[in-house]
Amino acid sequence: MPQQSSNQSPAQAGQIIAMGGGGFSMEPENPLLDLYVLEQSGKSKPAICFVPPSGEASDYIVRFYSAFTKFNCRPTHLSLFQPPTADLESFILEKDIIYVGGGNTRSMLALWREWELDRILRHAWTNGVLLCGLSAGWICWFDQGLTDSIPGTLTALLCLGFLPGSNCPHYDGEVERRPAYQRLIREGLLQGGFAADDGVALHFIGTELDRAVSSRPSARAYRVGLESGSVVEAVLTPTYLGTCFT
Repeated sequence: MPQQSSNQSPAQAGQIIAMGGGGFSMEPENPLLDLYVLEQSGKSKPAICFVPPSGEASDYIVRFYSAFTKFNCRPTHLSLFQPPTADLESFILEKDIIYVGGGNTRSMLALWREWELDRILRHAWTNGVLLCGLSAGWICWFDQGLTDSIPGTLTALLCLGFLPGSNCPHYDGEVERRPAYQRLIREGLLQGGFAADDGVALHFIGTELDRAVSSRPSARAYRVGLESGSVVEAVLTPTYLGTCFT
């Protein structure tokens, strides 16, 4: 596996693994990103909790259990429509990994704020709980994100601000994402930040990017920003996990 470049341990600094797309819901026959997430907890049998963004999302929850019961972990899920306990903070802090799925990011964040899950997740992150997810579960951790939460358009969204800058998932998977992200950066509606193809995960230790990994050999990530009024992409070539998990 790739070695950490940070001088701090993950438990000291906190970890976020943000996937542009992939994981069990997008690549059910390709578990590389999910196996990577489990390994980064540092636990032999980590407790992993799935948080679906939209409603009950019963089918999504079933697919999560179907995938993760095959691995050496202890899967659970959190529904804010049928909470497992009145003490959500203790429930979250007992977990090793929180895995947020894809869906409507704007609605998800509004629901989280109503239940104070945004505050609880920040506490969990700073106390060694690994946070991860794809799509909405990638967007939410940054200052800003490019979202399709409003049907028919891609807009800027204020997010949790655990990580600095903006972000864009599905950079190669949805043709309108790349031009929209670059346009909003050029117009000053989004800060510069990170973009990732489907199958790429960016692994942050604290607020610093530690490494990029991928479940697809040709997938890429990018730092995107303005230079002299023009949008510039700097390619981040990830480590292909197919050479790490066999």
